[in-house]
Amino acid sequence: MTNNDVLRRIRYIFDLSDSSMIAIFGLADHQVTREQISDWLKRDDDPAYLKCTDRQLALFLNGLINDKRGKREGVQPEPEKRLTNNIIFMKLKIALDLKAEDVCEIMALANLRISKHELSAFFRRPGHQHYRECKDQILRNFLKGVQLKYRDEVASQDEGDLKA
Repeated sequence: MTNNDVLRRIRYIFDLSDSSMIAIFGLADHQVTREQISDWLKRDDDPAYLKCTDRQLALFLNGLINDKRGKREGVQPEPEKRLTNNIIFMKLKIALDLKAEDVCEIMALANLRISKHELSAFFRRPGHQHYRECKDQILRNFLKGVQLKYRDEVASQDEGDLKA
């Protein structure tokens, strides 16, 4: 999956506006423009398409963690220069404050059964004997499960706001 795909999916799942995305980058102490966000979200074949770098996605995910969990005291973590699916998966797990059981349930929503032991292998250090690389299919299914779980919550909150 490309960084742009991940960014598009997260935007859709949480129904984020351009302003919300700019604010999330701001929570990671990084400024972006509406034009940059618009270009990152364009289709790959659009002439104005702009590739989202690993560092930019890492900044967004750090901002998402700050948005969902609150900003950590002290120095903010440095964004990774090189992202892997394992790191993206870990940052989303942290942002959503998910335990292993929660992640397994989310994966089941996307019709992918995974055990806690298989899951823990994705969150180990790369040199560890039981480390396992997170392939695109796993990350894609996780994002699909997150969408099935959280997109419904966002939509029902919006409906509740309209009725109030």
